[in-house]
Amino acid sequence: MGDTDGSSSAAQSARDDEDNARHEGFFGRIIGALSPSDSDEEGQADEPGRATDGARSLPLGMLNLRRMRVEDVMIPKVEVVAVPEDITLPDLVEKFRESGNTRLPVFRGTLDTPVGLVHLKDFALKHGFNGDSPDFFLGDLVRPLIYAPPSMPIGVLLQKMQTDRMHMALVIDEYGGVDGLVTLEDLVEQVIGEIEDEHDLEEGALWMQEPSGSWLVEARAPLGEFEEATGLDLFSDEIEEEEIDTLGGLVFLEAGRVPARGEVIPHESGVEFEVVDADPRKIKRLRVRMPGEAGE
Repeated sequence: MGDTDGSSSAAQSARDDEDNARHEGFFGRIIGALSPSDSDEEGQADEPGRATDGARSLPLGMLNLRRMRVEDVMIPKVEVVAVPEDITLPDLVEKFRESGNTRLPVFRGTLDTPVGLVHLKDFALKHGFNGDSPDFFLGDLVRPLIYAPPSMPIGVLLQKMQTDRMHMALVIDEYGGVDGLVTLEDLVEQVIGEIEDEHDLEEGALWMQEPSGSWLVEARAPLGEFEEATGLDLFSDEIEEEEIDTLGGLVFLEAGRVPARGEVIPHESGVEFEVVDADPRKIKRLRVRMPGEAGE
């Protein structure tokens, strides 16, 4: 009898553990696996580059959840696309169209006084994109934001985003000002690699001509091959001296730095390079506007 009761209790306990594991969430289990144990802290904390027992079997990307900080992946403040809370309906529509973002931070006065975010879906369902809406008031659509310090491990922020069901966080410095912005996609990409969407180039393609005549190009595209495909003449003596062999390298040379997302860099040939995607460390994707198009 006692053995039967013991077996039932053990079985019930196992079922309870299974239910708890199921409910704590995928990211919660990852964070738990990466959390150092007491033995890790005593024996391995001072050994750089050595994985702990809990993390040794995990893919290298998951270790970034502990190794990387929010400041390592955030979009700098100067590149954050945000809107004031008193923006008009037409201006908000235009801002969504220009940025291509589905979520925009909302601020009062300056970005250092954020009030939340506006979601494209909320806006479209309530007001649509055509005609006037006399009762438009952005404050009715504002959702809350997560605020994170620059030093927070990205795994902690990822778990908080999952728990709070939020996809965006503003990075706040020690004085309460905004340092930058982080999205859920930015964090997940540190684990599984870059996430492509419907507007990205097809797999394996380095460039694609758009209906307007401009070219959407990966920054790593070989400069010589792109010239041959488009008929453009982008090489110069300076490029040869610097041994630049990619389009991104050419734009970096022209700008003298890593340009910000949305920035337009002119070239002596008459074309313009619009930075479609970039982070603080490198250029990722460009739009090359042809001379006639750039002039218009």
